[in-house]
Amino acid sequence: MKKKVVLTLLGCLFALLSHAQTAIVQGTVKDHLGLPLAFAHVYVEGERSLVSTDADGKFSLKVPAGRKIVVVASYVGFENETRSFNLKEGETVNYTPLLNPSSTRDTAVIRAERHHGMPTVSIDPEHAKVISTVGDPIIALIKSQVGVNSNSELGTGYSVRGGSFDENLIYINDVEVYRPFLARSGQQEGLSFINSDMISEIAFSSGGFEARYGDKMSSVLNITYRKPTKFAAGGNIGLLGGSAYVQAPLFKKRLQLNLGGRYRSNNYLLRFMDTRGEYKPRFYDFQGQATFIASEKVDISLLGIYSSNQYLFFPQSRETSFGTIQQTYKLSVAMGGREITNFATGLGALTILARPSEHVELKFIGSYTQTKESERFDIEGSYRLGELDNNPASDTYGEVTSPIGSGGYINHARNFLEARIIAVDHKGIFSKEKFSIRWGAQYKNELINDKLREWNISDSASYLLPYYGPQDDTPINAQTFVKSDIMLLSHRVSGYTEFNYRDLAKDSTLIMLNIGVRAQWWSINREWLISPRMQLAITPNWKRRNMVFRVAGGVYYQAPFYRELRDMDGSINTSVKAQRSIMALGGLDYYFKIWKRPFKLTAEAYYKYLTNLNPYELDNIRIRYYAQNNARGFAYGADMKLNGEFIRGVESWATISFLQTKEDIKDDYYYKYYDVNGNQIYPGSNVPAFDSSLVTPGFVPRPTDQRVTFSIFFQDNIPKLPQLKVSLNLVLGTGWPYGPPNKNRYADTLRMPFYRRVDLGFLYEVISPDIKYKSARMENAKKYIRRAAFALEIYNLLGINNTVSYNWIRDYKGFYYSVPNYLTPRLFNLKFTIDFK
Repeated sequence: MKKKVVLTLLGCLFALLSHAQTAIVQGTVKDHLGLPLAFAHVYVEGERSLVSTDADGKFSLKVPAGRKIVVVASYVGFENETRSFNLKEGETVNYTPLLNPSSTRDTAVIRAERHHGMPTVSIDPEHAKVISTVGDPIIALIKSQVGVNSNSELGTGYSVRGGSFDENLIYINDVEVYRPFLARSGQQEGLSFINSDMISEIAFSSGGFEARYGDKMSSVLNITYRKPTKFAAGGNIGLLGGSAYVQAPLFKKRLQLNLGGRYRSNNYLLRFMDTRGEYKPRFYDFQGQATFIASEKVDISLLGIYSSNQYLFFPQSRETSFGTIQQTYKLSVAMGGREITNFATGLGALTILARPSEHVELKFIGSYTQTKESERFDIEGSYRLGELDNNPASDTYGEVTSPIGSGGYINHARNFLEARIIAVDHKGIFSKEKFSIRWGAQYKNELINDKLREWNISDSASYLLPYYGPQDDTPINAQTFVKSDIMLLSHRVSGYTEFNYRDLAKDSTLIMLNIGVRAQWWSINREWLISPRMQLAITPNWKRRNMVFRVAGGVYYQAPFYRELRDMDGSINTSVKAQRSIMALGGLDYYFKIWKRPFKLTAEAYYKYLTNLNPYELDNIRIRYYAQNNARGFAYGADMKLNGEFIRGVESWATISFLQTKEDIKDDYYYKYYDVNGNQIYPGSNVPAFDSSLVTPGFVPRPTDQRVTFSIFFQDNIPKLPQLKVSLNLVLGTGWPYGPPNKNRYADTLRMPFYRRVDLGFLYEVISPDIKYKSARMENAKKYIRRAAFALEIYNLLGINNTVSYNWIRDYKGFYYSVPNYLTPRLFNLKFTIDFK
């Protein structure tokens, strides 16, 4: 048997391919009110290729002929409509699916509302299988959405419309998940919590979301894992690791299992970084979901996740060149010691879904999350900073000819954090044809144990020391020391209610309205938060009904969690209050056709008025808060997205975002110093000060003020070689602000270089359900294998050195130099993927 399987797989590589016999299924997809559904999906069950309906709900799907197939019409928030066909070659049939709203899946209803103009959008999880990225594929998809910014491909954090990484909600099956607390860099984070092999639905909102979602100021990502109704299994393996999954309905589909495991090692990526040494990263997780259909009215689901991210590093050396063509510098560091970080997280959740009547759905969720994190390092280094010879005709071209600085340092840390979060939720919905009422309540018990021991020593050259200007009379401190031992137990209570209305006006204008309010109380600061929210979408009764206008707004609070309470010295401030964003948003969706294919243009403009801000410093992915509500600010901008079938049958999109976000810290100021001739004295100068003037900085850019972001996700099928598919993921963003590593936010006005990255992927399908083979052996293999493919991925195609953060070096004369920390260079990855039936 094994020999036959091996021969079958080998035959897949060399068998001659033939063109498939096809027929056409065409028609219009409509909802229960008889309205056409734009961007609904129509596909053949068990196959990847699909088409999307146009603005009038029309579609034309090419299907295999000569055998029985099942055509599925799907639209998020509605029950799937299926019909069996057995068509002759060249035959064309008309099919008009009528979809009814889902009364059993809360998340599906959420996703459907966006397609009628609401702020939450749906993302096809199939895109995660083809997008080329060195990081998590789901996070890469999110980073390509409107309003989303990032300056690192390694980390799982992202900024949405000027917010911090901590301002984003992430749910899996209605259970909130958390990023690591102690991570300093993207290479430490490893795997994200989301397993793309297990997903059925992705919902994302970049602002203006509904009251049912929690208290964050920027965005919400809601992941729903699949409840399989038929067997499926598969996996992939490549140079960066692999994954495997099994999905099976058992006992006449009353028990639905969805299991997945992943392993990843970034050693292949990291050994090409500027800092050389022995990298031993090991990241793995196991996830499982079991759903028991107790009766027609009761489902019981159990979700379990265990994740381990271990990062071991023995540094040896570092060489970084930086500067301009006219003046280039080189930092050389000899290093020793080791760094060990461990992030272990477990999550368990029990969900009971009850449908006591046709119009009522009740959900009860109990969840337990525990994370244990440790960060231990002892790194010693000695460095030399020098100026490079830039003359190509010189014998010393590219060599250091003018040493300008040298020194040594020791960095030490023994940091440990343990967090335990217990949550009990209830959610409910009462729905009728034109309206629905939602409600929910939650209790959380949060326990944090945090032990922080961290210090660093530098020599007289002041390597990596905080910046001190000439106005500071205190001598430069050659040693920093942070120590804390904190246990924090708290209770959090929240609830919400929503009213949703959807109907046709007398002139057949479609109106959708959502009004809700959310409340929360936290035992630490004893603060009550009341958050009203509203969303309105109108589809005018124009000839083609191809425009949707929407407005959204409300009060969004960022209730503090433990990280927001801890200041840069390691102590906590329990009086920190919630940050507040008053947001207004307006936008439209425009449906149209190009080349007889459906497209959609989305445009949004927004304004956020920010108060009670808790300022923070951002270094790589590490966020360190001031732990004070001493700032106010704003964010405004505009986003546009064009998506559709640039290539027939596959979806691609392009987005562009414009943003400005600033904050004003209360009572901050600094002095400018002048010499006897009235010339300003700049930092590092030894000229004595003769005069000074007080400066109040006012508004300064927030750490995530990325003014312009442009991204493209493009897919293509080679016409004469249908088994070869190409995908391109392009991201271009202006630089983020940065400054000297001190607590003076007004100094963070420098700008990093543009973030520019192109990842390219080639996918060759050895076995595909869309192709009929001449070889009987290949056709026999299709009975057991749904798809098998080889992939070649080229990361950072243009080989650009993108900067994620800076180290600060002081030379012999007291001047500071910002040395960039670069991200991954150009790399190649090979991967094999197989999916069984």
